[in-house]
Amino acid sequence: MAKCEVCGKGPATGHNVSHAHNRTKRLFAPNIQQKRVFINGKFQRVKICTRCLRTLTRKGSISA
Repeated sequence: MAKCEVCGKGPATGHNVSHAHNRTKRLFAPNIQQKRVFINGKFQRVKICTRCLRTLTRKGSISA
């Protein structure tokens, strides 16, 4: 699966837990979007999680 190119967030594993407390494996996937982002004075296509995209919208640009 995809990883965020800004923070490195990727899929995490865990369990679905039913009411009877049966545990089955599951995957928690981050919400990864592909966006054109202004980085170091030019637009680049980046796979970015929505949390980083929200921060980016508030702060302006990424200086990597």
